[in-house]
Amino acid sequence: MNYIQLAKETIAALTEAAYQQAVETGSLPFSEDLTFPVEIPRDAAHGDYSCTFAMAAAKKLHMAPRKIAEAVCAALSLEGTFFDSVEIAGAGFINFRLGSRWYREVLSAIEGEGRDFAKTNGYAGQKIMVEFVSANPTGPMHMGNARGGVLGDCLASVLELSGAEVTREFLINDAGNQVDNFGRSLEARFLQLYPETADTPFPDDGYHGDDIRELAAAFKEAHGEEYHNAPSEERRNALIQFGLGNNIPKMKSDLARYGIQYDVWFSETTLHESGAVRDTVDYLTEKGYTYEKDGAIWLRTTQFGCEKDDVLRRANGFYTYFAVDIAYHRNKFIDRGFDKVINVWGADHHGHVARLKAGCSAIGVDPDRLEIVLMQFVNLMRNGEIVRMSKRTGKTISLSDLLDEISVDAARFFFNMRQPDTLIDFDLDLAVRQDSENPVYYVQYAHARICSLIKMLAGDGVAVPAAADAKLELLTAPEELALIKKLAALPDDIAGAARDRDPSRVNKYLIETAGDFHRFYNACRIRGAEPELMAARLKLASATRDVLAMALDVIGVNAPESM
Repeated sequence: MNYIQLAKETIAALTEAAYQQAVETGSLPFSEDLTFPVEIPRDAAHGDYSCTFAMAAAKKLHMAPRKIAEAVCAALSLEGTFFDSVEIAGAGFINFRLGSRWYREVLSAIEGEGRDFAKTNGYAGQKIMVEFVSANPTGPMHMGNARGGVLGDCLASVLELSGAEVTREFLINDAGNQVDNFGRSLEARFLQLYPETADTPFPDDGYHGDDIRELAAAFKEAHGEEYHNAPSEERRNALIQFGLGNNIPKMKSDLARYGIQYDVWFSETTLHESGAVRDTVDYLTEKGYTYEKDGAIWLRTTQFGCEKDDVLRRANGFYTYFAVDIAYHRNKFIDRGFDKVINVWGADHHGHVARLKAGCSAIGVDPDRLEIVLMQFVNLMRNGEIVRMSKRTGKTISLSDLLDEISVDAARFFFNMRQPDTLIDFDLDLAVRQDSENPVYYVQYAHARICSLIKMLAGDGVAVPAAADAKLELLTAPEELALIKKLAALPDDIAGAARDRDPSRVNKYLIETAGDFHRFYNACRIRGAEPELMAARLKLASATRDVLAMALDVIGVNAPESM
């Protein structure tokens, strides 16, 4: 349950009821369309929550804000609520202070609701697809794919916890120009393995990576002389199928190692084989959105706000990737019925956003149902310098290379540390350090420290009490109350992460919660405290352990019991 939102809603309702009572008694004039905004003050000395109704209503009521606040507070009743007191501050802020009931209920809810404690219902009933990574299967996955993988996976998690029915999808780009280039590259490297064809030229736009050489050599080993003198088209198709047959399973295994499991692996080839691309272009033509020029078919994207029109089918009869993309999104929205589709793209694809939204409009889909999350690039850093090559292989660092060097937990935590539109400097040295400077270590250590504490006290015969059996009203120290408020904020932060499409909020929450726990642990003795106080503090520590584990699970990071 979102106790932050519940507190805000309670204050808004109390303030509105007090205003209505003040109107009835003549203390305040009546006005329609008033709002009762509630916020959390930056300084806890100003209360736990602050209602700014008096300032918001001053113009409509033709009164000074403080006079309005005084009339409202005179009519307020806190009996039976979460709040112990209310006071007026400054020009007319109405500040509320939480009572022990709210703190007790938070700890009881963490115990009773388990993982459901983190859930909210802001996206209940919505069917949402998150498509992410969708790397070309023509080579190893790179650092952009590594960041996109965590971003997409974590975004899907916070949307699920916010009530959405989420599908994680990977588009396999197994057709089109990139696959043709892949085939021509493999063919050239394959032919270069034979003395009589060693001087075969390599295509200028081919893929120059060592992985192409390795695949060509593996193909030769698997098939011997079978394809050396075969017709070029037959040889190239065999090489493509061999290459994709190796690369796609490798992509799946690397992503599984990375903690990412997709619900759907969607093949681009199926759009061509089913006729979906052709049918989509025909549909756009029937709607009058296309025209022919120089033998090509063009979409009138300028009609939907773009600067220029775009080609759907070239003069040679081949469909462009743009046409495929429109057909793919027609499949997403119309054939499969997603309410919203979120694509995670690299920032270098920003120019395609308006075009694809125009394509959605043309097929009758509200373009606002399509969201593109653009993420910035990653700099891998070692010793303060940018790293381009793997120490192990001497090649460009791939996702697989990275996971050979650092833990999956560190990779996932670090790649989710910043907002998507922020450049990441990924410090490889920091990622392997085992001290408080390493944020993932700092958070995991807090969880392990609590587990060790609970185990140690169990050895003394002291078990974690049920919330109903603990005197939680004894938790009055500032560090105790601050920690409980932070635990209560998990559902609100997850809801905010889903709303803002920014799962890095969960990382920030984890770091702050770990910090609040360490401050509580250092300031409030648990072992050796008076028994009832020890039990209450132990319950708070146990609740913190559970919440840390929940939040770590959201971003796909382990919660170790010892370190």
